[in-house]
Amino acid sequence: MGTRFSCMPSNNKKSIRNSSRRMTKPLRTSSNRYSSDTKASRLEEELLWLYQQHMRLERSSSMRQPAQASKQRVSRSASARARQSSDPIVQPLQLLKKEGTALNAYTKHIVLVHGGGFGAWCWYKLVASLEEEGFIVHALDLTGSGIDSTDPNDISTIELYVEPLTAYMESVSEADKVMLVGHDFGGVCISFVMEKFPQKIAKSVFVSATMVTNGQSASDIFSAENSQVFIYKHGKNQSPTSIELKRDALKELLFNQSPAKDIALASLSIRPMPFAPVVEKLSLTPENYGTVPRYYIETTEDRALTMAVQQRMIKVNPPNKVYRLKGSDHSPFLSKPQALLKLLLEISQIKPTV
Repeated sequence: MGTRFSCMPSNNKKSIRNSSRRMTKPLRTSSNRYSSDTKASRLEEELLWLYQQHMRLERSSSMRQPAQASKQRVSRSASARARQSSDPIVQPLQLLKKEGTALNAYTKHIVLVHGGGFGAWCWYKLVASLEEEGFIVHALDLTGSGIDSTDPNDISTIELYVEPLTAYMESVSEADKVMLVGHDFGGVCISFVMEKFPQKIAKSVFVSATMVTNGQSASDIFSAENSQVFIYKHGKNQSPTSIELKRDALKELLFNQSPAKDIALASLSIRPMPFAPVVEKLSLTPENYGTVPRYYIETTEDRALTMAVQQRMIKVNPPNKVYRLKGSDHSPFLSKPQALLKLLLEISQIKPTV
């Protein structure tokens, strides 16, 4: 067909254009007006016009996108061309896929509680992923952490330290139970809140976190490190007011498996942690704290809260279930965000026992 079209005389172009304008109107099919030969001729003219339009578009496309550019497979919007029969048809259920995980979850509201010295910033990867899955996610800065302007040296109790979390929990209705996720010293913080608001918490998750028992403090679990620096706001003849890690020890202890960019972010964002809450002992009762299901996520490459310490806590205070994140350092939200996301999605879909 191509050979035949290419050999047609050039003086037929005008008639072709005229016929193309006539072809925009419906063809009359009455045998009284048109013979079969006329129909065949008109059909041939229409096909010729369509072919020429196709070739014109091909030449235009080649000029806009040279061969070298086409090899790079430059992506373009689907709106740039008409839909073809080979294009996949997206079903409505596929469009709702991201919301499906949350829709199938028993817990759709997740509260993320950072560890000592960290802030809400540390959850940035997880917040984005959970929201894409359709969850309601709230990551907050505890007092003196993240962008909160309070001086960590002025925080004298754990109640003051977790005040942003308790204030948020007070705004939550009992019908909208949350899943608390605590990291590091955030484990102590969510334990404090579990005792205070058990009826508003569907389940709690300890991510490489301090999981204390009644009458225990975080300092009973953490051992003193040479990399720790104590700050004495009121003089060294008084108790320390805050504590922090030496900057050159951050990567080794907290981020030994994390990407370099995230380590840089953490190094600029991490702050001293108030000392008083670390040594304060918690009062936890079976009637409140004990009614909230607990889940623990171990981190195998953790050098801040080693596997031995994590497993000792688990043995003394057994949770409902233990998960393990292989290859994760103390900060799995940076080093293993997708693996952590997968575990949290699984936990969110666990059916409540009551």
